[in-house]
Amino acid sequence: MKKLKPYQTIARDLGSDAASRPVEPLDACGEPSQTVDSMSRRMFLYGLGVLGLPACGGGASDSGATASTASTSTSVAFAASESSTLVSDATSANSSTEVSTARVFVHPGLLHTEADFERMRSKVAALAQPWTDGWNALTSNGRSQLGASPRPLETVVRGGTGQNFAQMYIDIARAYQLALRWQVSGDTRYADLAVTFLNAWSSTLKTVTGNADRFLAAGIYGYQFANAAEIMRSYSGWAAADFARFQNMMLTVFYPLSSDFLARHNGAEITNYWANWDQCSLACILAVGVLCDRVDIYDEAMGYYKNGQGNGAGLEAVYHVHPGYLGQWQESGRDQGHCTLGIGLAGAFCEMAWNQGDDLYGYENNRFLAGAEYVAKTNLLDANGAFYVMPYLTNKNKQGSQTQLSTAGQGSVRPIWESVYNHYAGRRGIAAPYCALQVAQLHPERDGSNGDQLGFGTLTFSRDPLAASPSGLTAQCSGQQVILSWWGVPNASSYTVKRATSQGGPYTTTVASGITDLLTYTDTNVDGAAAYYYVVTAATASGETAPSAEAKAIITPELLVRLRFNETSGTAAADASGNGYTGSLVNGPLWVAGRTDNAVSLDGTDDYVSLPDGVVADLADFSIATWVFVDAAGTWARVFDFGSGARRSMFLTPRNGSGVVRYAISTVHAYNEQVIDGSTALPTGQWVHVAVTLSGTVGTLYVNGSVAGTNTAMTLAPFRLGGTTQNWIGRSQYPDPYLKGRVQDFRIYRGALSAAEIAALV
Repeated sequence: MKKLKPYQTIARDLGSDAASRPVEPLDACGEPSQTVDSMSRRMFLYGLGVLGLPACGGGASDSGATASTASTSTSVAFAASESSTLVSDATSANSSTEVSTARVFVHPGLLHTEADFERMRSKVAALAQPWTDGWNALTSNGRSQLGASPRPLETVVRGGTGQNFAQMYIDIARAYQLALRWQVSGDTRYADLAVTFLNAWSSTLKTVTGNADRFLAAGIYGYQFANAAEIMRSYSGWAAADFARFQNMMLTVFYPLSSDFLARHNGAEITNYWANWDQCSLACILAVGVLCDRVDIYDEAMGYYKNGQGNGAGLEAVYHVHPGYLGQWQESGRDQGHCTLGIGLAGAFCEMAWNQGDDLYGYENNRFLAGAEYVAKTNLLDANGAFYVMPYLTNKNKQGSQTQLSTAGQGSVRPIWESVYNHYAGRRGIAAPYCALQVAQLHPERDGSNGDQLGFGTLTFSRDPLAASPSGLTAQCSGQQVILSWWGVPNASSYTVKRATSQGGPYTTTVASGITDLLTYTDTNVDGAAAYYYVVTAATASGETAPSAEAKAIITPELLVRLRFNETSGTAAADASGNGYTGSLVNGPLWVAGRTDNAVSLDGTDDYVSLPDGVVADLADFSIATWVFVDAAGTWARVFDFGSGARRSMFLTPRNGSGVVRYAISTVHAYNEQVIDGSTALPTGQWVHVAVTLSGTVGTLYVNGSVAGTNTAMTLAPFRLGGTTQNWIGRSQYPDPYLKGRVQDFRIYRGALSAAEIAALV
């Protein structure tokens, strides 16, 4: 394969971010400058003002321990939401503000554990490859040598005039590389010098400042500094008082900036900042939490990654997952240098969490790997010497619409791929072929010399691939076809898709074979059964693997949820489908007489019904139908709203801002919203049957059994929302009015009901 051009820094490297952002709504210092009149209603909600999180006090731990029981001081309680104007459910995991229970942190336990160091020592001692090449790359690097002296600063500036941040990141790189050399070789000269660097900075540094890029400095260099210290915390030559002073520096200089950024995003509308801004802040916060044995700080990072509303949260950073699990990165329409930076930051975050027992690598069916493979492939050349042609979906956010994949910086090469590849292939037995190609062209991995990453992953992360079976198979029924995607296994030569008409097989029909890349197949021969059951096997040098877990595709619509609301007492609405999706009545809805039997009555003040997490997580084609009696037509009130905060949701409102009934779905704070509008609002003072269906790309809105609106270009289905945590009847993800009225016989179907089937429900 052709060697790509070496990585070149991007304005050293993120310094260009501030300049590349549009002038509005921020001035150079990130202050709001846009008037309310020029902002959309929904985006204005984010600018109403939010409180910064309190900085946490110092905390020290036993530097010689291998595990520590974490403190549970007052939590900053960020897991709920980053904005005081966003709506959260007090009963859901998305909004918990309770102090976390005590946990035991593993030490060392950021990018590297003691088991990792033992693997490095034994492999290097045995002259095993590729570890020996990785060790030689480290020991030949200028920053890993003895003889240098630290150059600490009282004030570090990144962005604007007087920049001096390179002086800090060079010393961080030295401390980290010296720490690695000590851990692998046992030579305490390297440990003593690493401690000298750490002590010099902790006794001098008081402030990280600059323009908005100060947040980048705090995030990137904060997590890196914490990693150097975490490696050294067990060294007997580092005095406990000095380690405590270093912890205090991390808690008072780096952490407050990163925490404040996730809380307020520098006063900007939340999608103004690209994914890497969130991701470096997340890495810093999590690293500080572990280093300082602060569960509250660690949980702050974990909560934001899963539930945060910004572009760097787990679901948002991978903007869209294409068939075959190619996950378009949030910055793919911007430039490729920032995409590879984002993979490096997110990979470090996932690795640090993994070493504390939290699997964010596997979050949402390995969503991060989908993004990593997309970015890796984007920046590689194919067999003909041209860049691969990539699928791309227009990305819309505060920066505008990025309508095509950016070729700016294409061929970006960063030393960040070893950790990603070796986790999935070496720990999980999941193929990461394009990450593997990036690893091969960078072998052995160094550090890039630009301060953006710590590097040396060939030494620190290399593992032998793990044998396994294909995994993560999904089967999405869309129109008259089933779209299959799956994760492959290392060293497979091809894949076979098999199908059955009953659960558990036998899988007597071979749908397709000889599939190599992409790992997706669309089955169009799906007229013969109500449902199909699929598995995938891989061909390897050892023969055919065991099949993947089975995936079911619903061809004939199947009832998923049915809340009759015919109870007479209590706070639970039984799911008559038998699938266990019990509704919970929140804040005192009443059981009243309905159209037939009973109904649930919502007061328009704070009553609503909550459904379990993930209720629509696997829906492609779908139908939702219910009877509703609207007492008062509150604009933007909700019949239902399923989402995880304003970032991703699907809803039905009886009356939108234009005065008509609307169904809408969005995955980016309504920027890419797709809608089906009726011609009038739902009438008040009478029972009305309303339904929404999606079949392929055709969305249909029904009122009283008749078509009220159609959209033939719907590309967003419920499964695109991920595992929604706020699934509500009568309540919005935004601070909109609650529904004042009654609801009866609420149904969700897998599959699209026909017009005749909808009419039969009326």
